[in-house]
Amino acid sequence: MKGFAERLQQLMDEESVSAFARKVGLSESLIRKYLKGAEPGFAKANQIALRANCSLEWLATGCGYLYRRAEVVDREALAAADRLTAEHLGRTPLWQGEDLTTLLAYYQFLRSHKKEDGFFDLALARQFGKHLDEA
Repeated sequence: MKGFAERLQQLMDEESVSAFARKVGLSESLIRKYLKGAEPGFAKANQIALRANCSLEWLATGCGYLYRRAEVVDREALAAADRLTAEHLGRTPLWQGEDLTTLLAYYQFLRSHKKEDGFFDLALARQFGKHLDEA
């Protein structure tokens, strides 16, 4: 199993140390220290994971998925929440049948392809959407 430094390097991919440090809000020297083998405390590891959209479990242990997955959205719970909201507000539920599945597919795609500056590439998402009807 890889160590923290190797996982951090993998997370950084081809990004420079200074760019990655800015993205995660830590000093460049601290990131270099971690790359040389020092291990962060929980707070710093969590900060890296949150700001790099990385799974804390993977970053800390190497288990699980590298990137946080949008699949944590529980479709049944969301649909039930929609029904309860509709009852509460006296309207019909927003999501019917395949609407919820399509919404979640787009949500998962956009969340996993979000750029570090927060930009969503909607053209790319539209290309992805063309494949939804085929699935």
